[in-house]
Amino acid sequence: MGIVLKYVVFVAAVSSESRGVVTDETIQSAFRLTEEGFTARVSELWNTRPQVATTGTCCLVGVIYQQTLFVANLGDSRVVLGKKVGNTGGIAAIQLSTEHNANLEAVRHELKELHPHDPQIVVLKHGVWRVKGIIQVSRSIGDVYMKHAQFNREPINPKFRLPEPMHMPILSANPSILSHPIHPNDSFLIFASDGLWEHLNNDQAVEIVHRSPRAGSAKKLIKAALQEAARKREMRYSDLRSIDKKVRRHFHDDITVIVLFLNHDLITRGTVQNPPLSIRSALNH
Repeated sequence: MGIVLKYVVFVAAVSSESRGVVTDETIQSAFRLTEEGFTARVSELWNTRPQVATTGTCCLVGVIYQQTLFVANLGDSRVVLGKKVGNTGGIAAIQLSTEHNANLEAVRHELKELHPHDPQIVVLKHGVWRVKGIIQVSRSIGDVYMKHAQFNREPINPKFRLPEPMHMPILSANPSILSHPIHPNDSFLIFASDGLWEHLNNDQAVEIVHRSPRAGSAKKLIKAALQEAARKREMRYSDLRSIDKKVRRHFHDDITVIVLFLNHDLITRGTVQNPPLSIRSALNH
């Protein structure tokens, strides 16, 4: 995606008194305004920093409003719910987001329906399906070189330029939105970029959080994913960690993780905790 700027955002709670009503439409509007703002910035920088047109980001957003969780997604990040299984002490993993990656058959089918006259809308390169043979995701914020013809030309890097005219946007900034009524057995949410899900499946990730202390649970997920990445490369975890971060992209994708434990008392009351959010970073990974 050019310079990948993936991010995962969670708004802990929204009340009608302080933030206004939350609907699918208000979330779509926020995404649209973000996309319009980025596109305007690309236009401003076109003469001095044209390569900004080739940068983009996946975007995963969660909002709790009136005991309902809204999840909106662009790209291939993912949110998974850890749900208690009755009184058994067990935990179930429930995926709450739709991904937009050309490696998924449903996404390829969607692209072909949207572009019926373009036989090259998805291309298999080195065992990976890519949109126009360039990018894996079909939706994003940014990547305007695949949305507006005026940015798909010199002086951007030739590898991003399409050989044929662009008659309509190739990529979309329209998010998939899911609403989930929060249940008392809903325990926690894992928001993570695809770097985590390349190495851990939903059940594995939920089980790691379930059996670990809350503090540092996101860090445990990152470590487990890196250990699996090292195993696949037939190398030691310590050796993977010692590789310069600029080179490690060849061994594993970037990984961003947030684990949110649901406080049902606060959700029921519709209040926002003060401070509303606590964020700890594990950049040493």
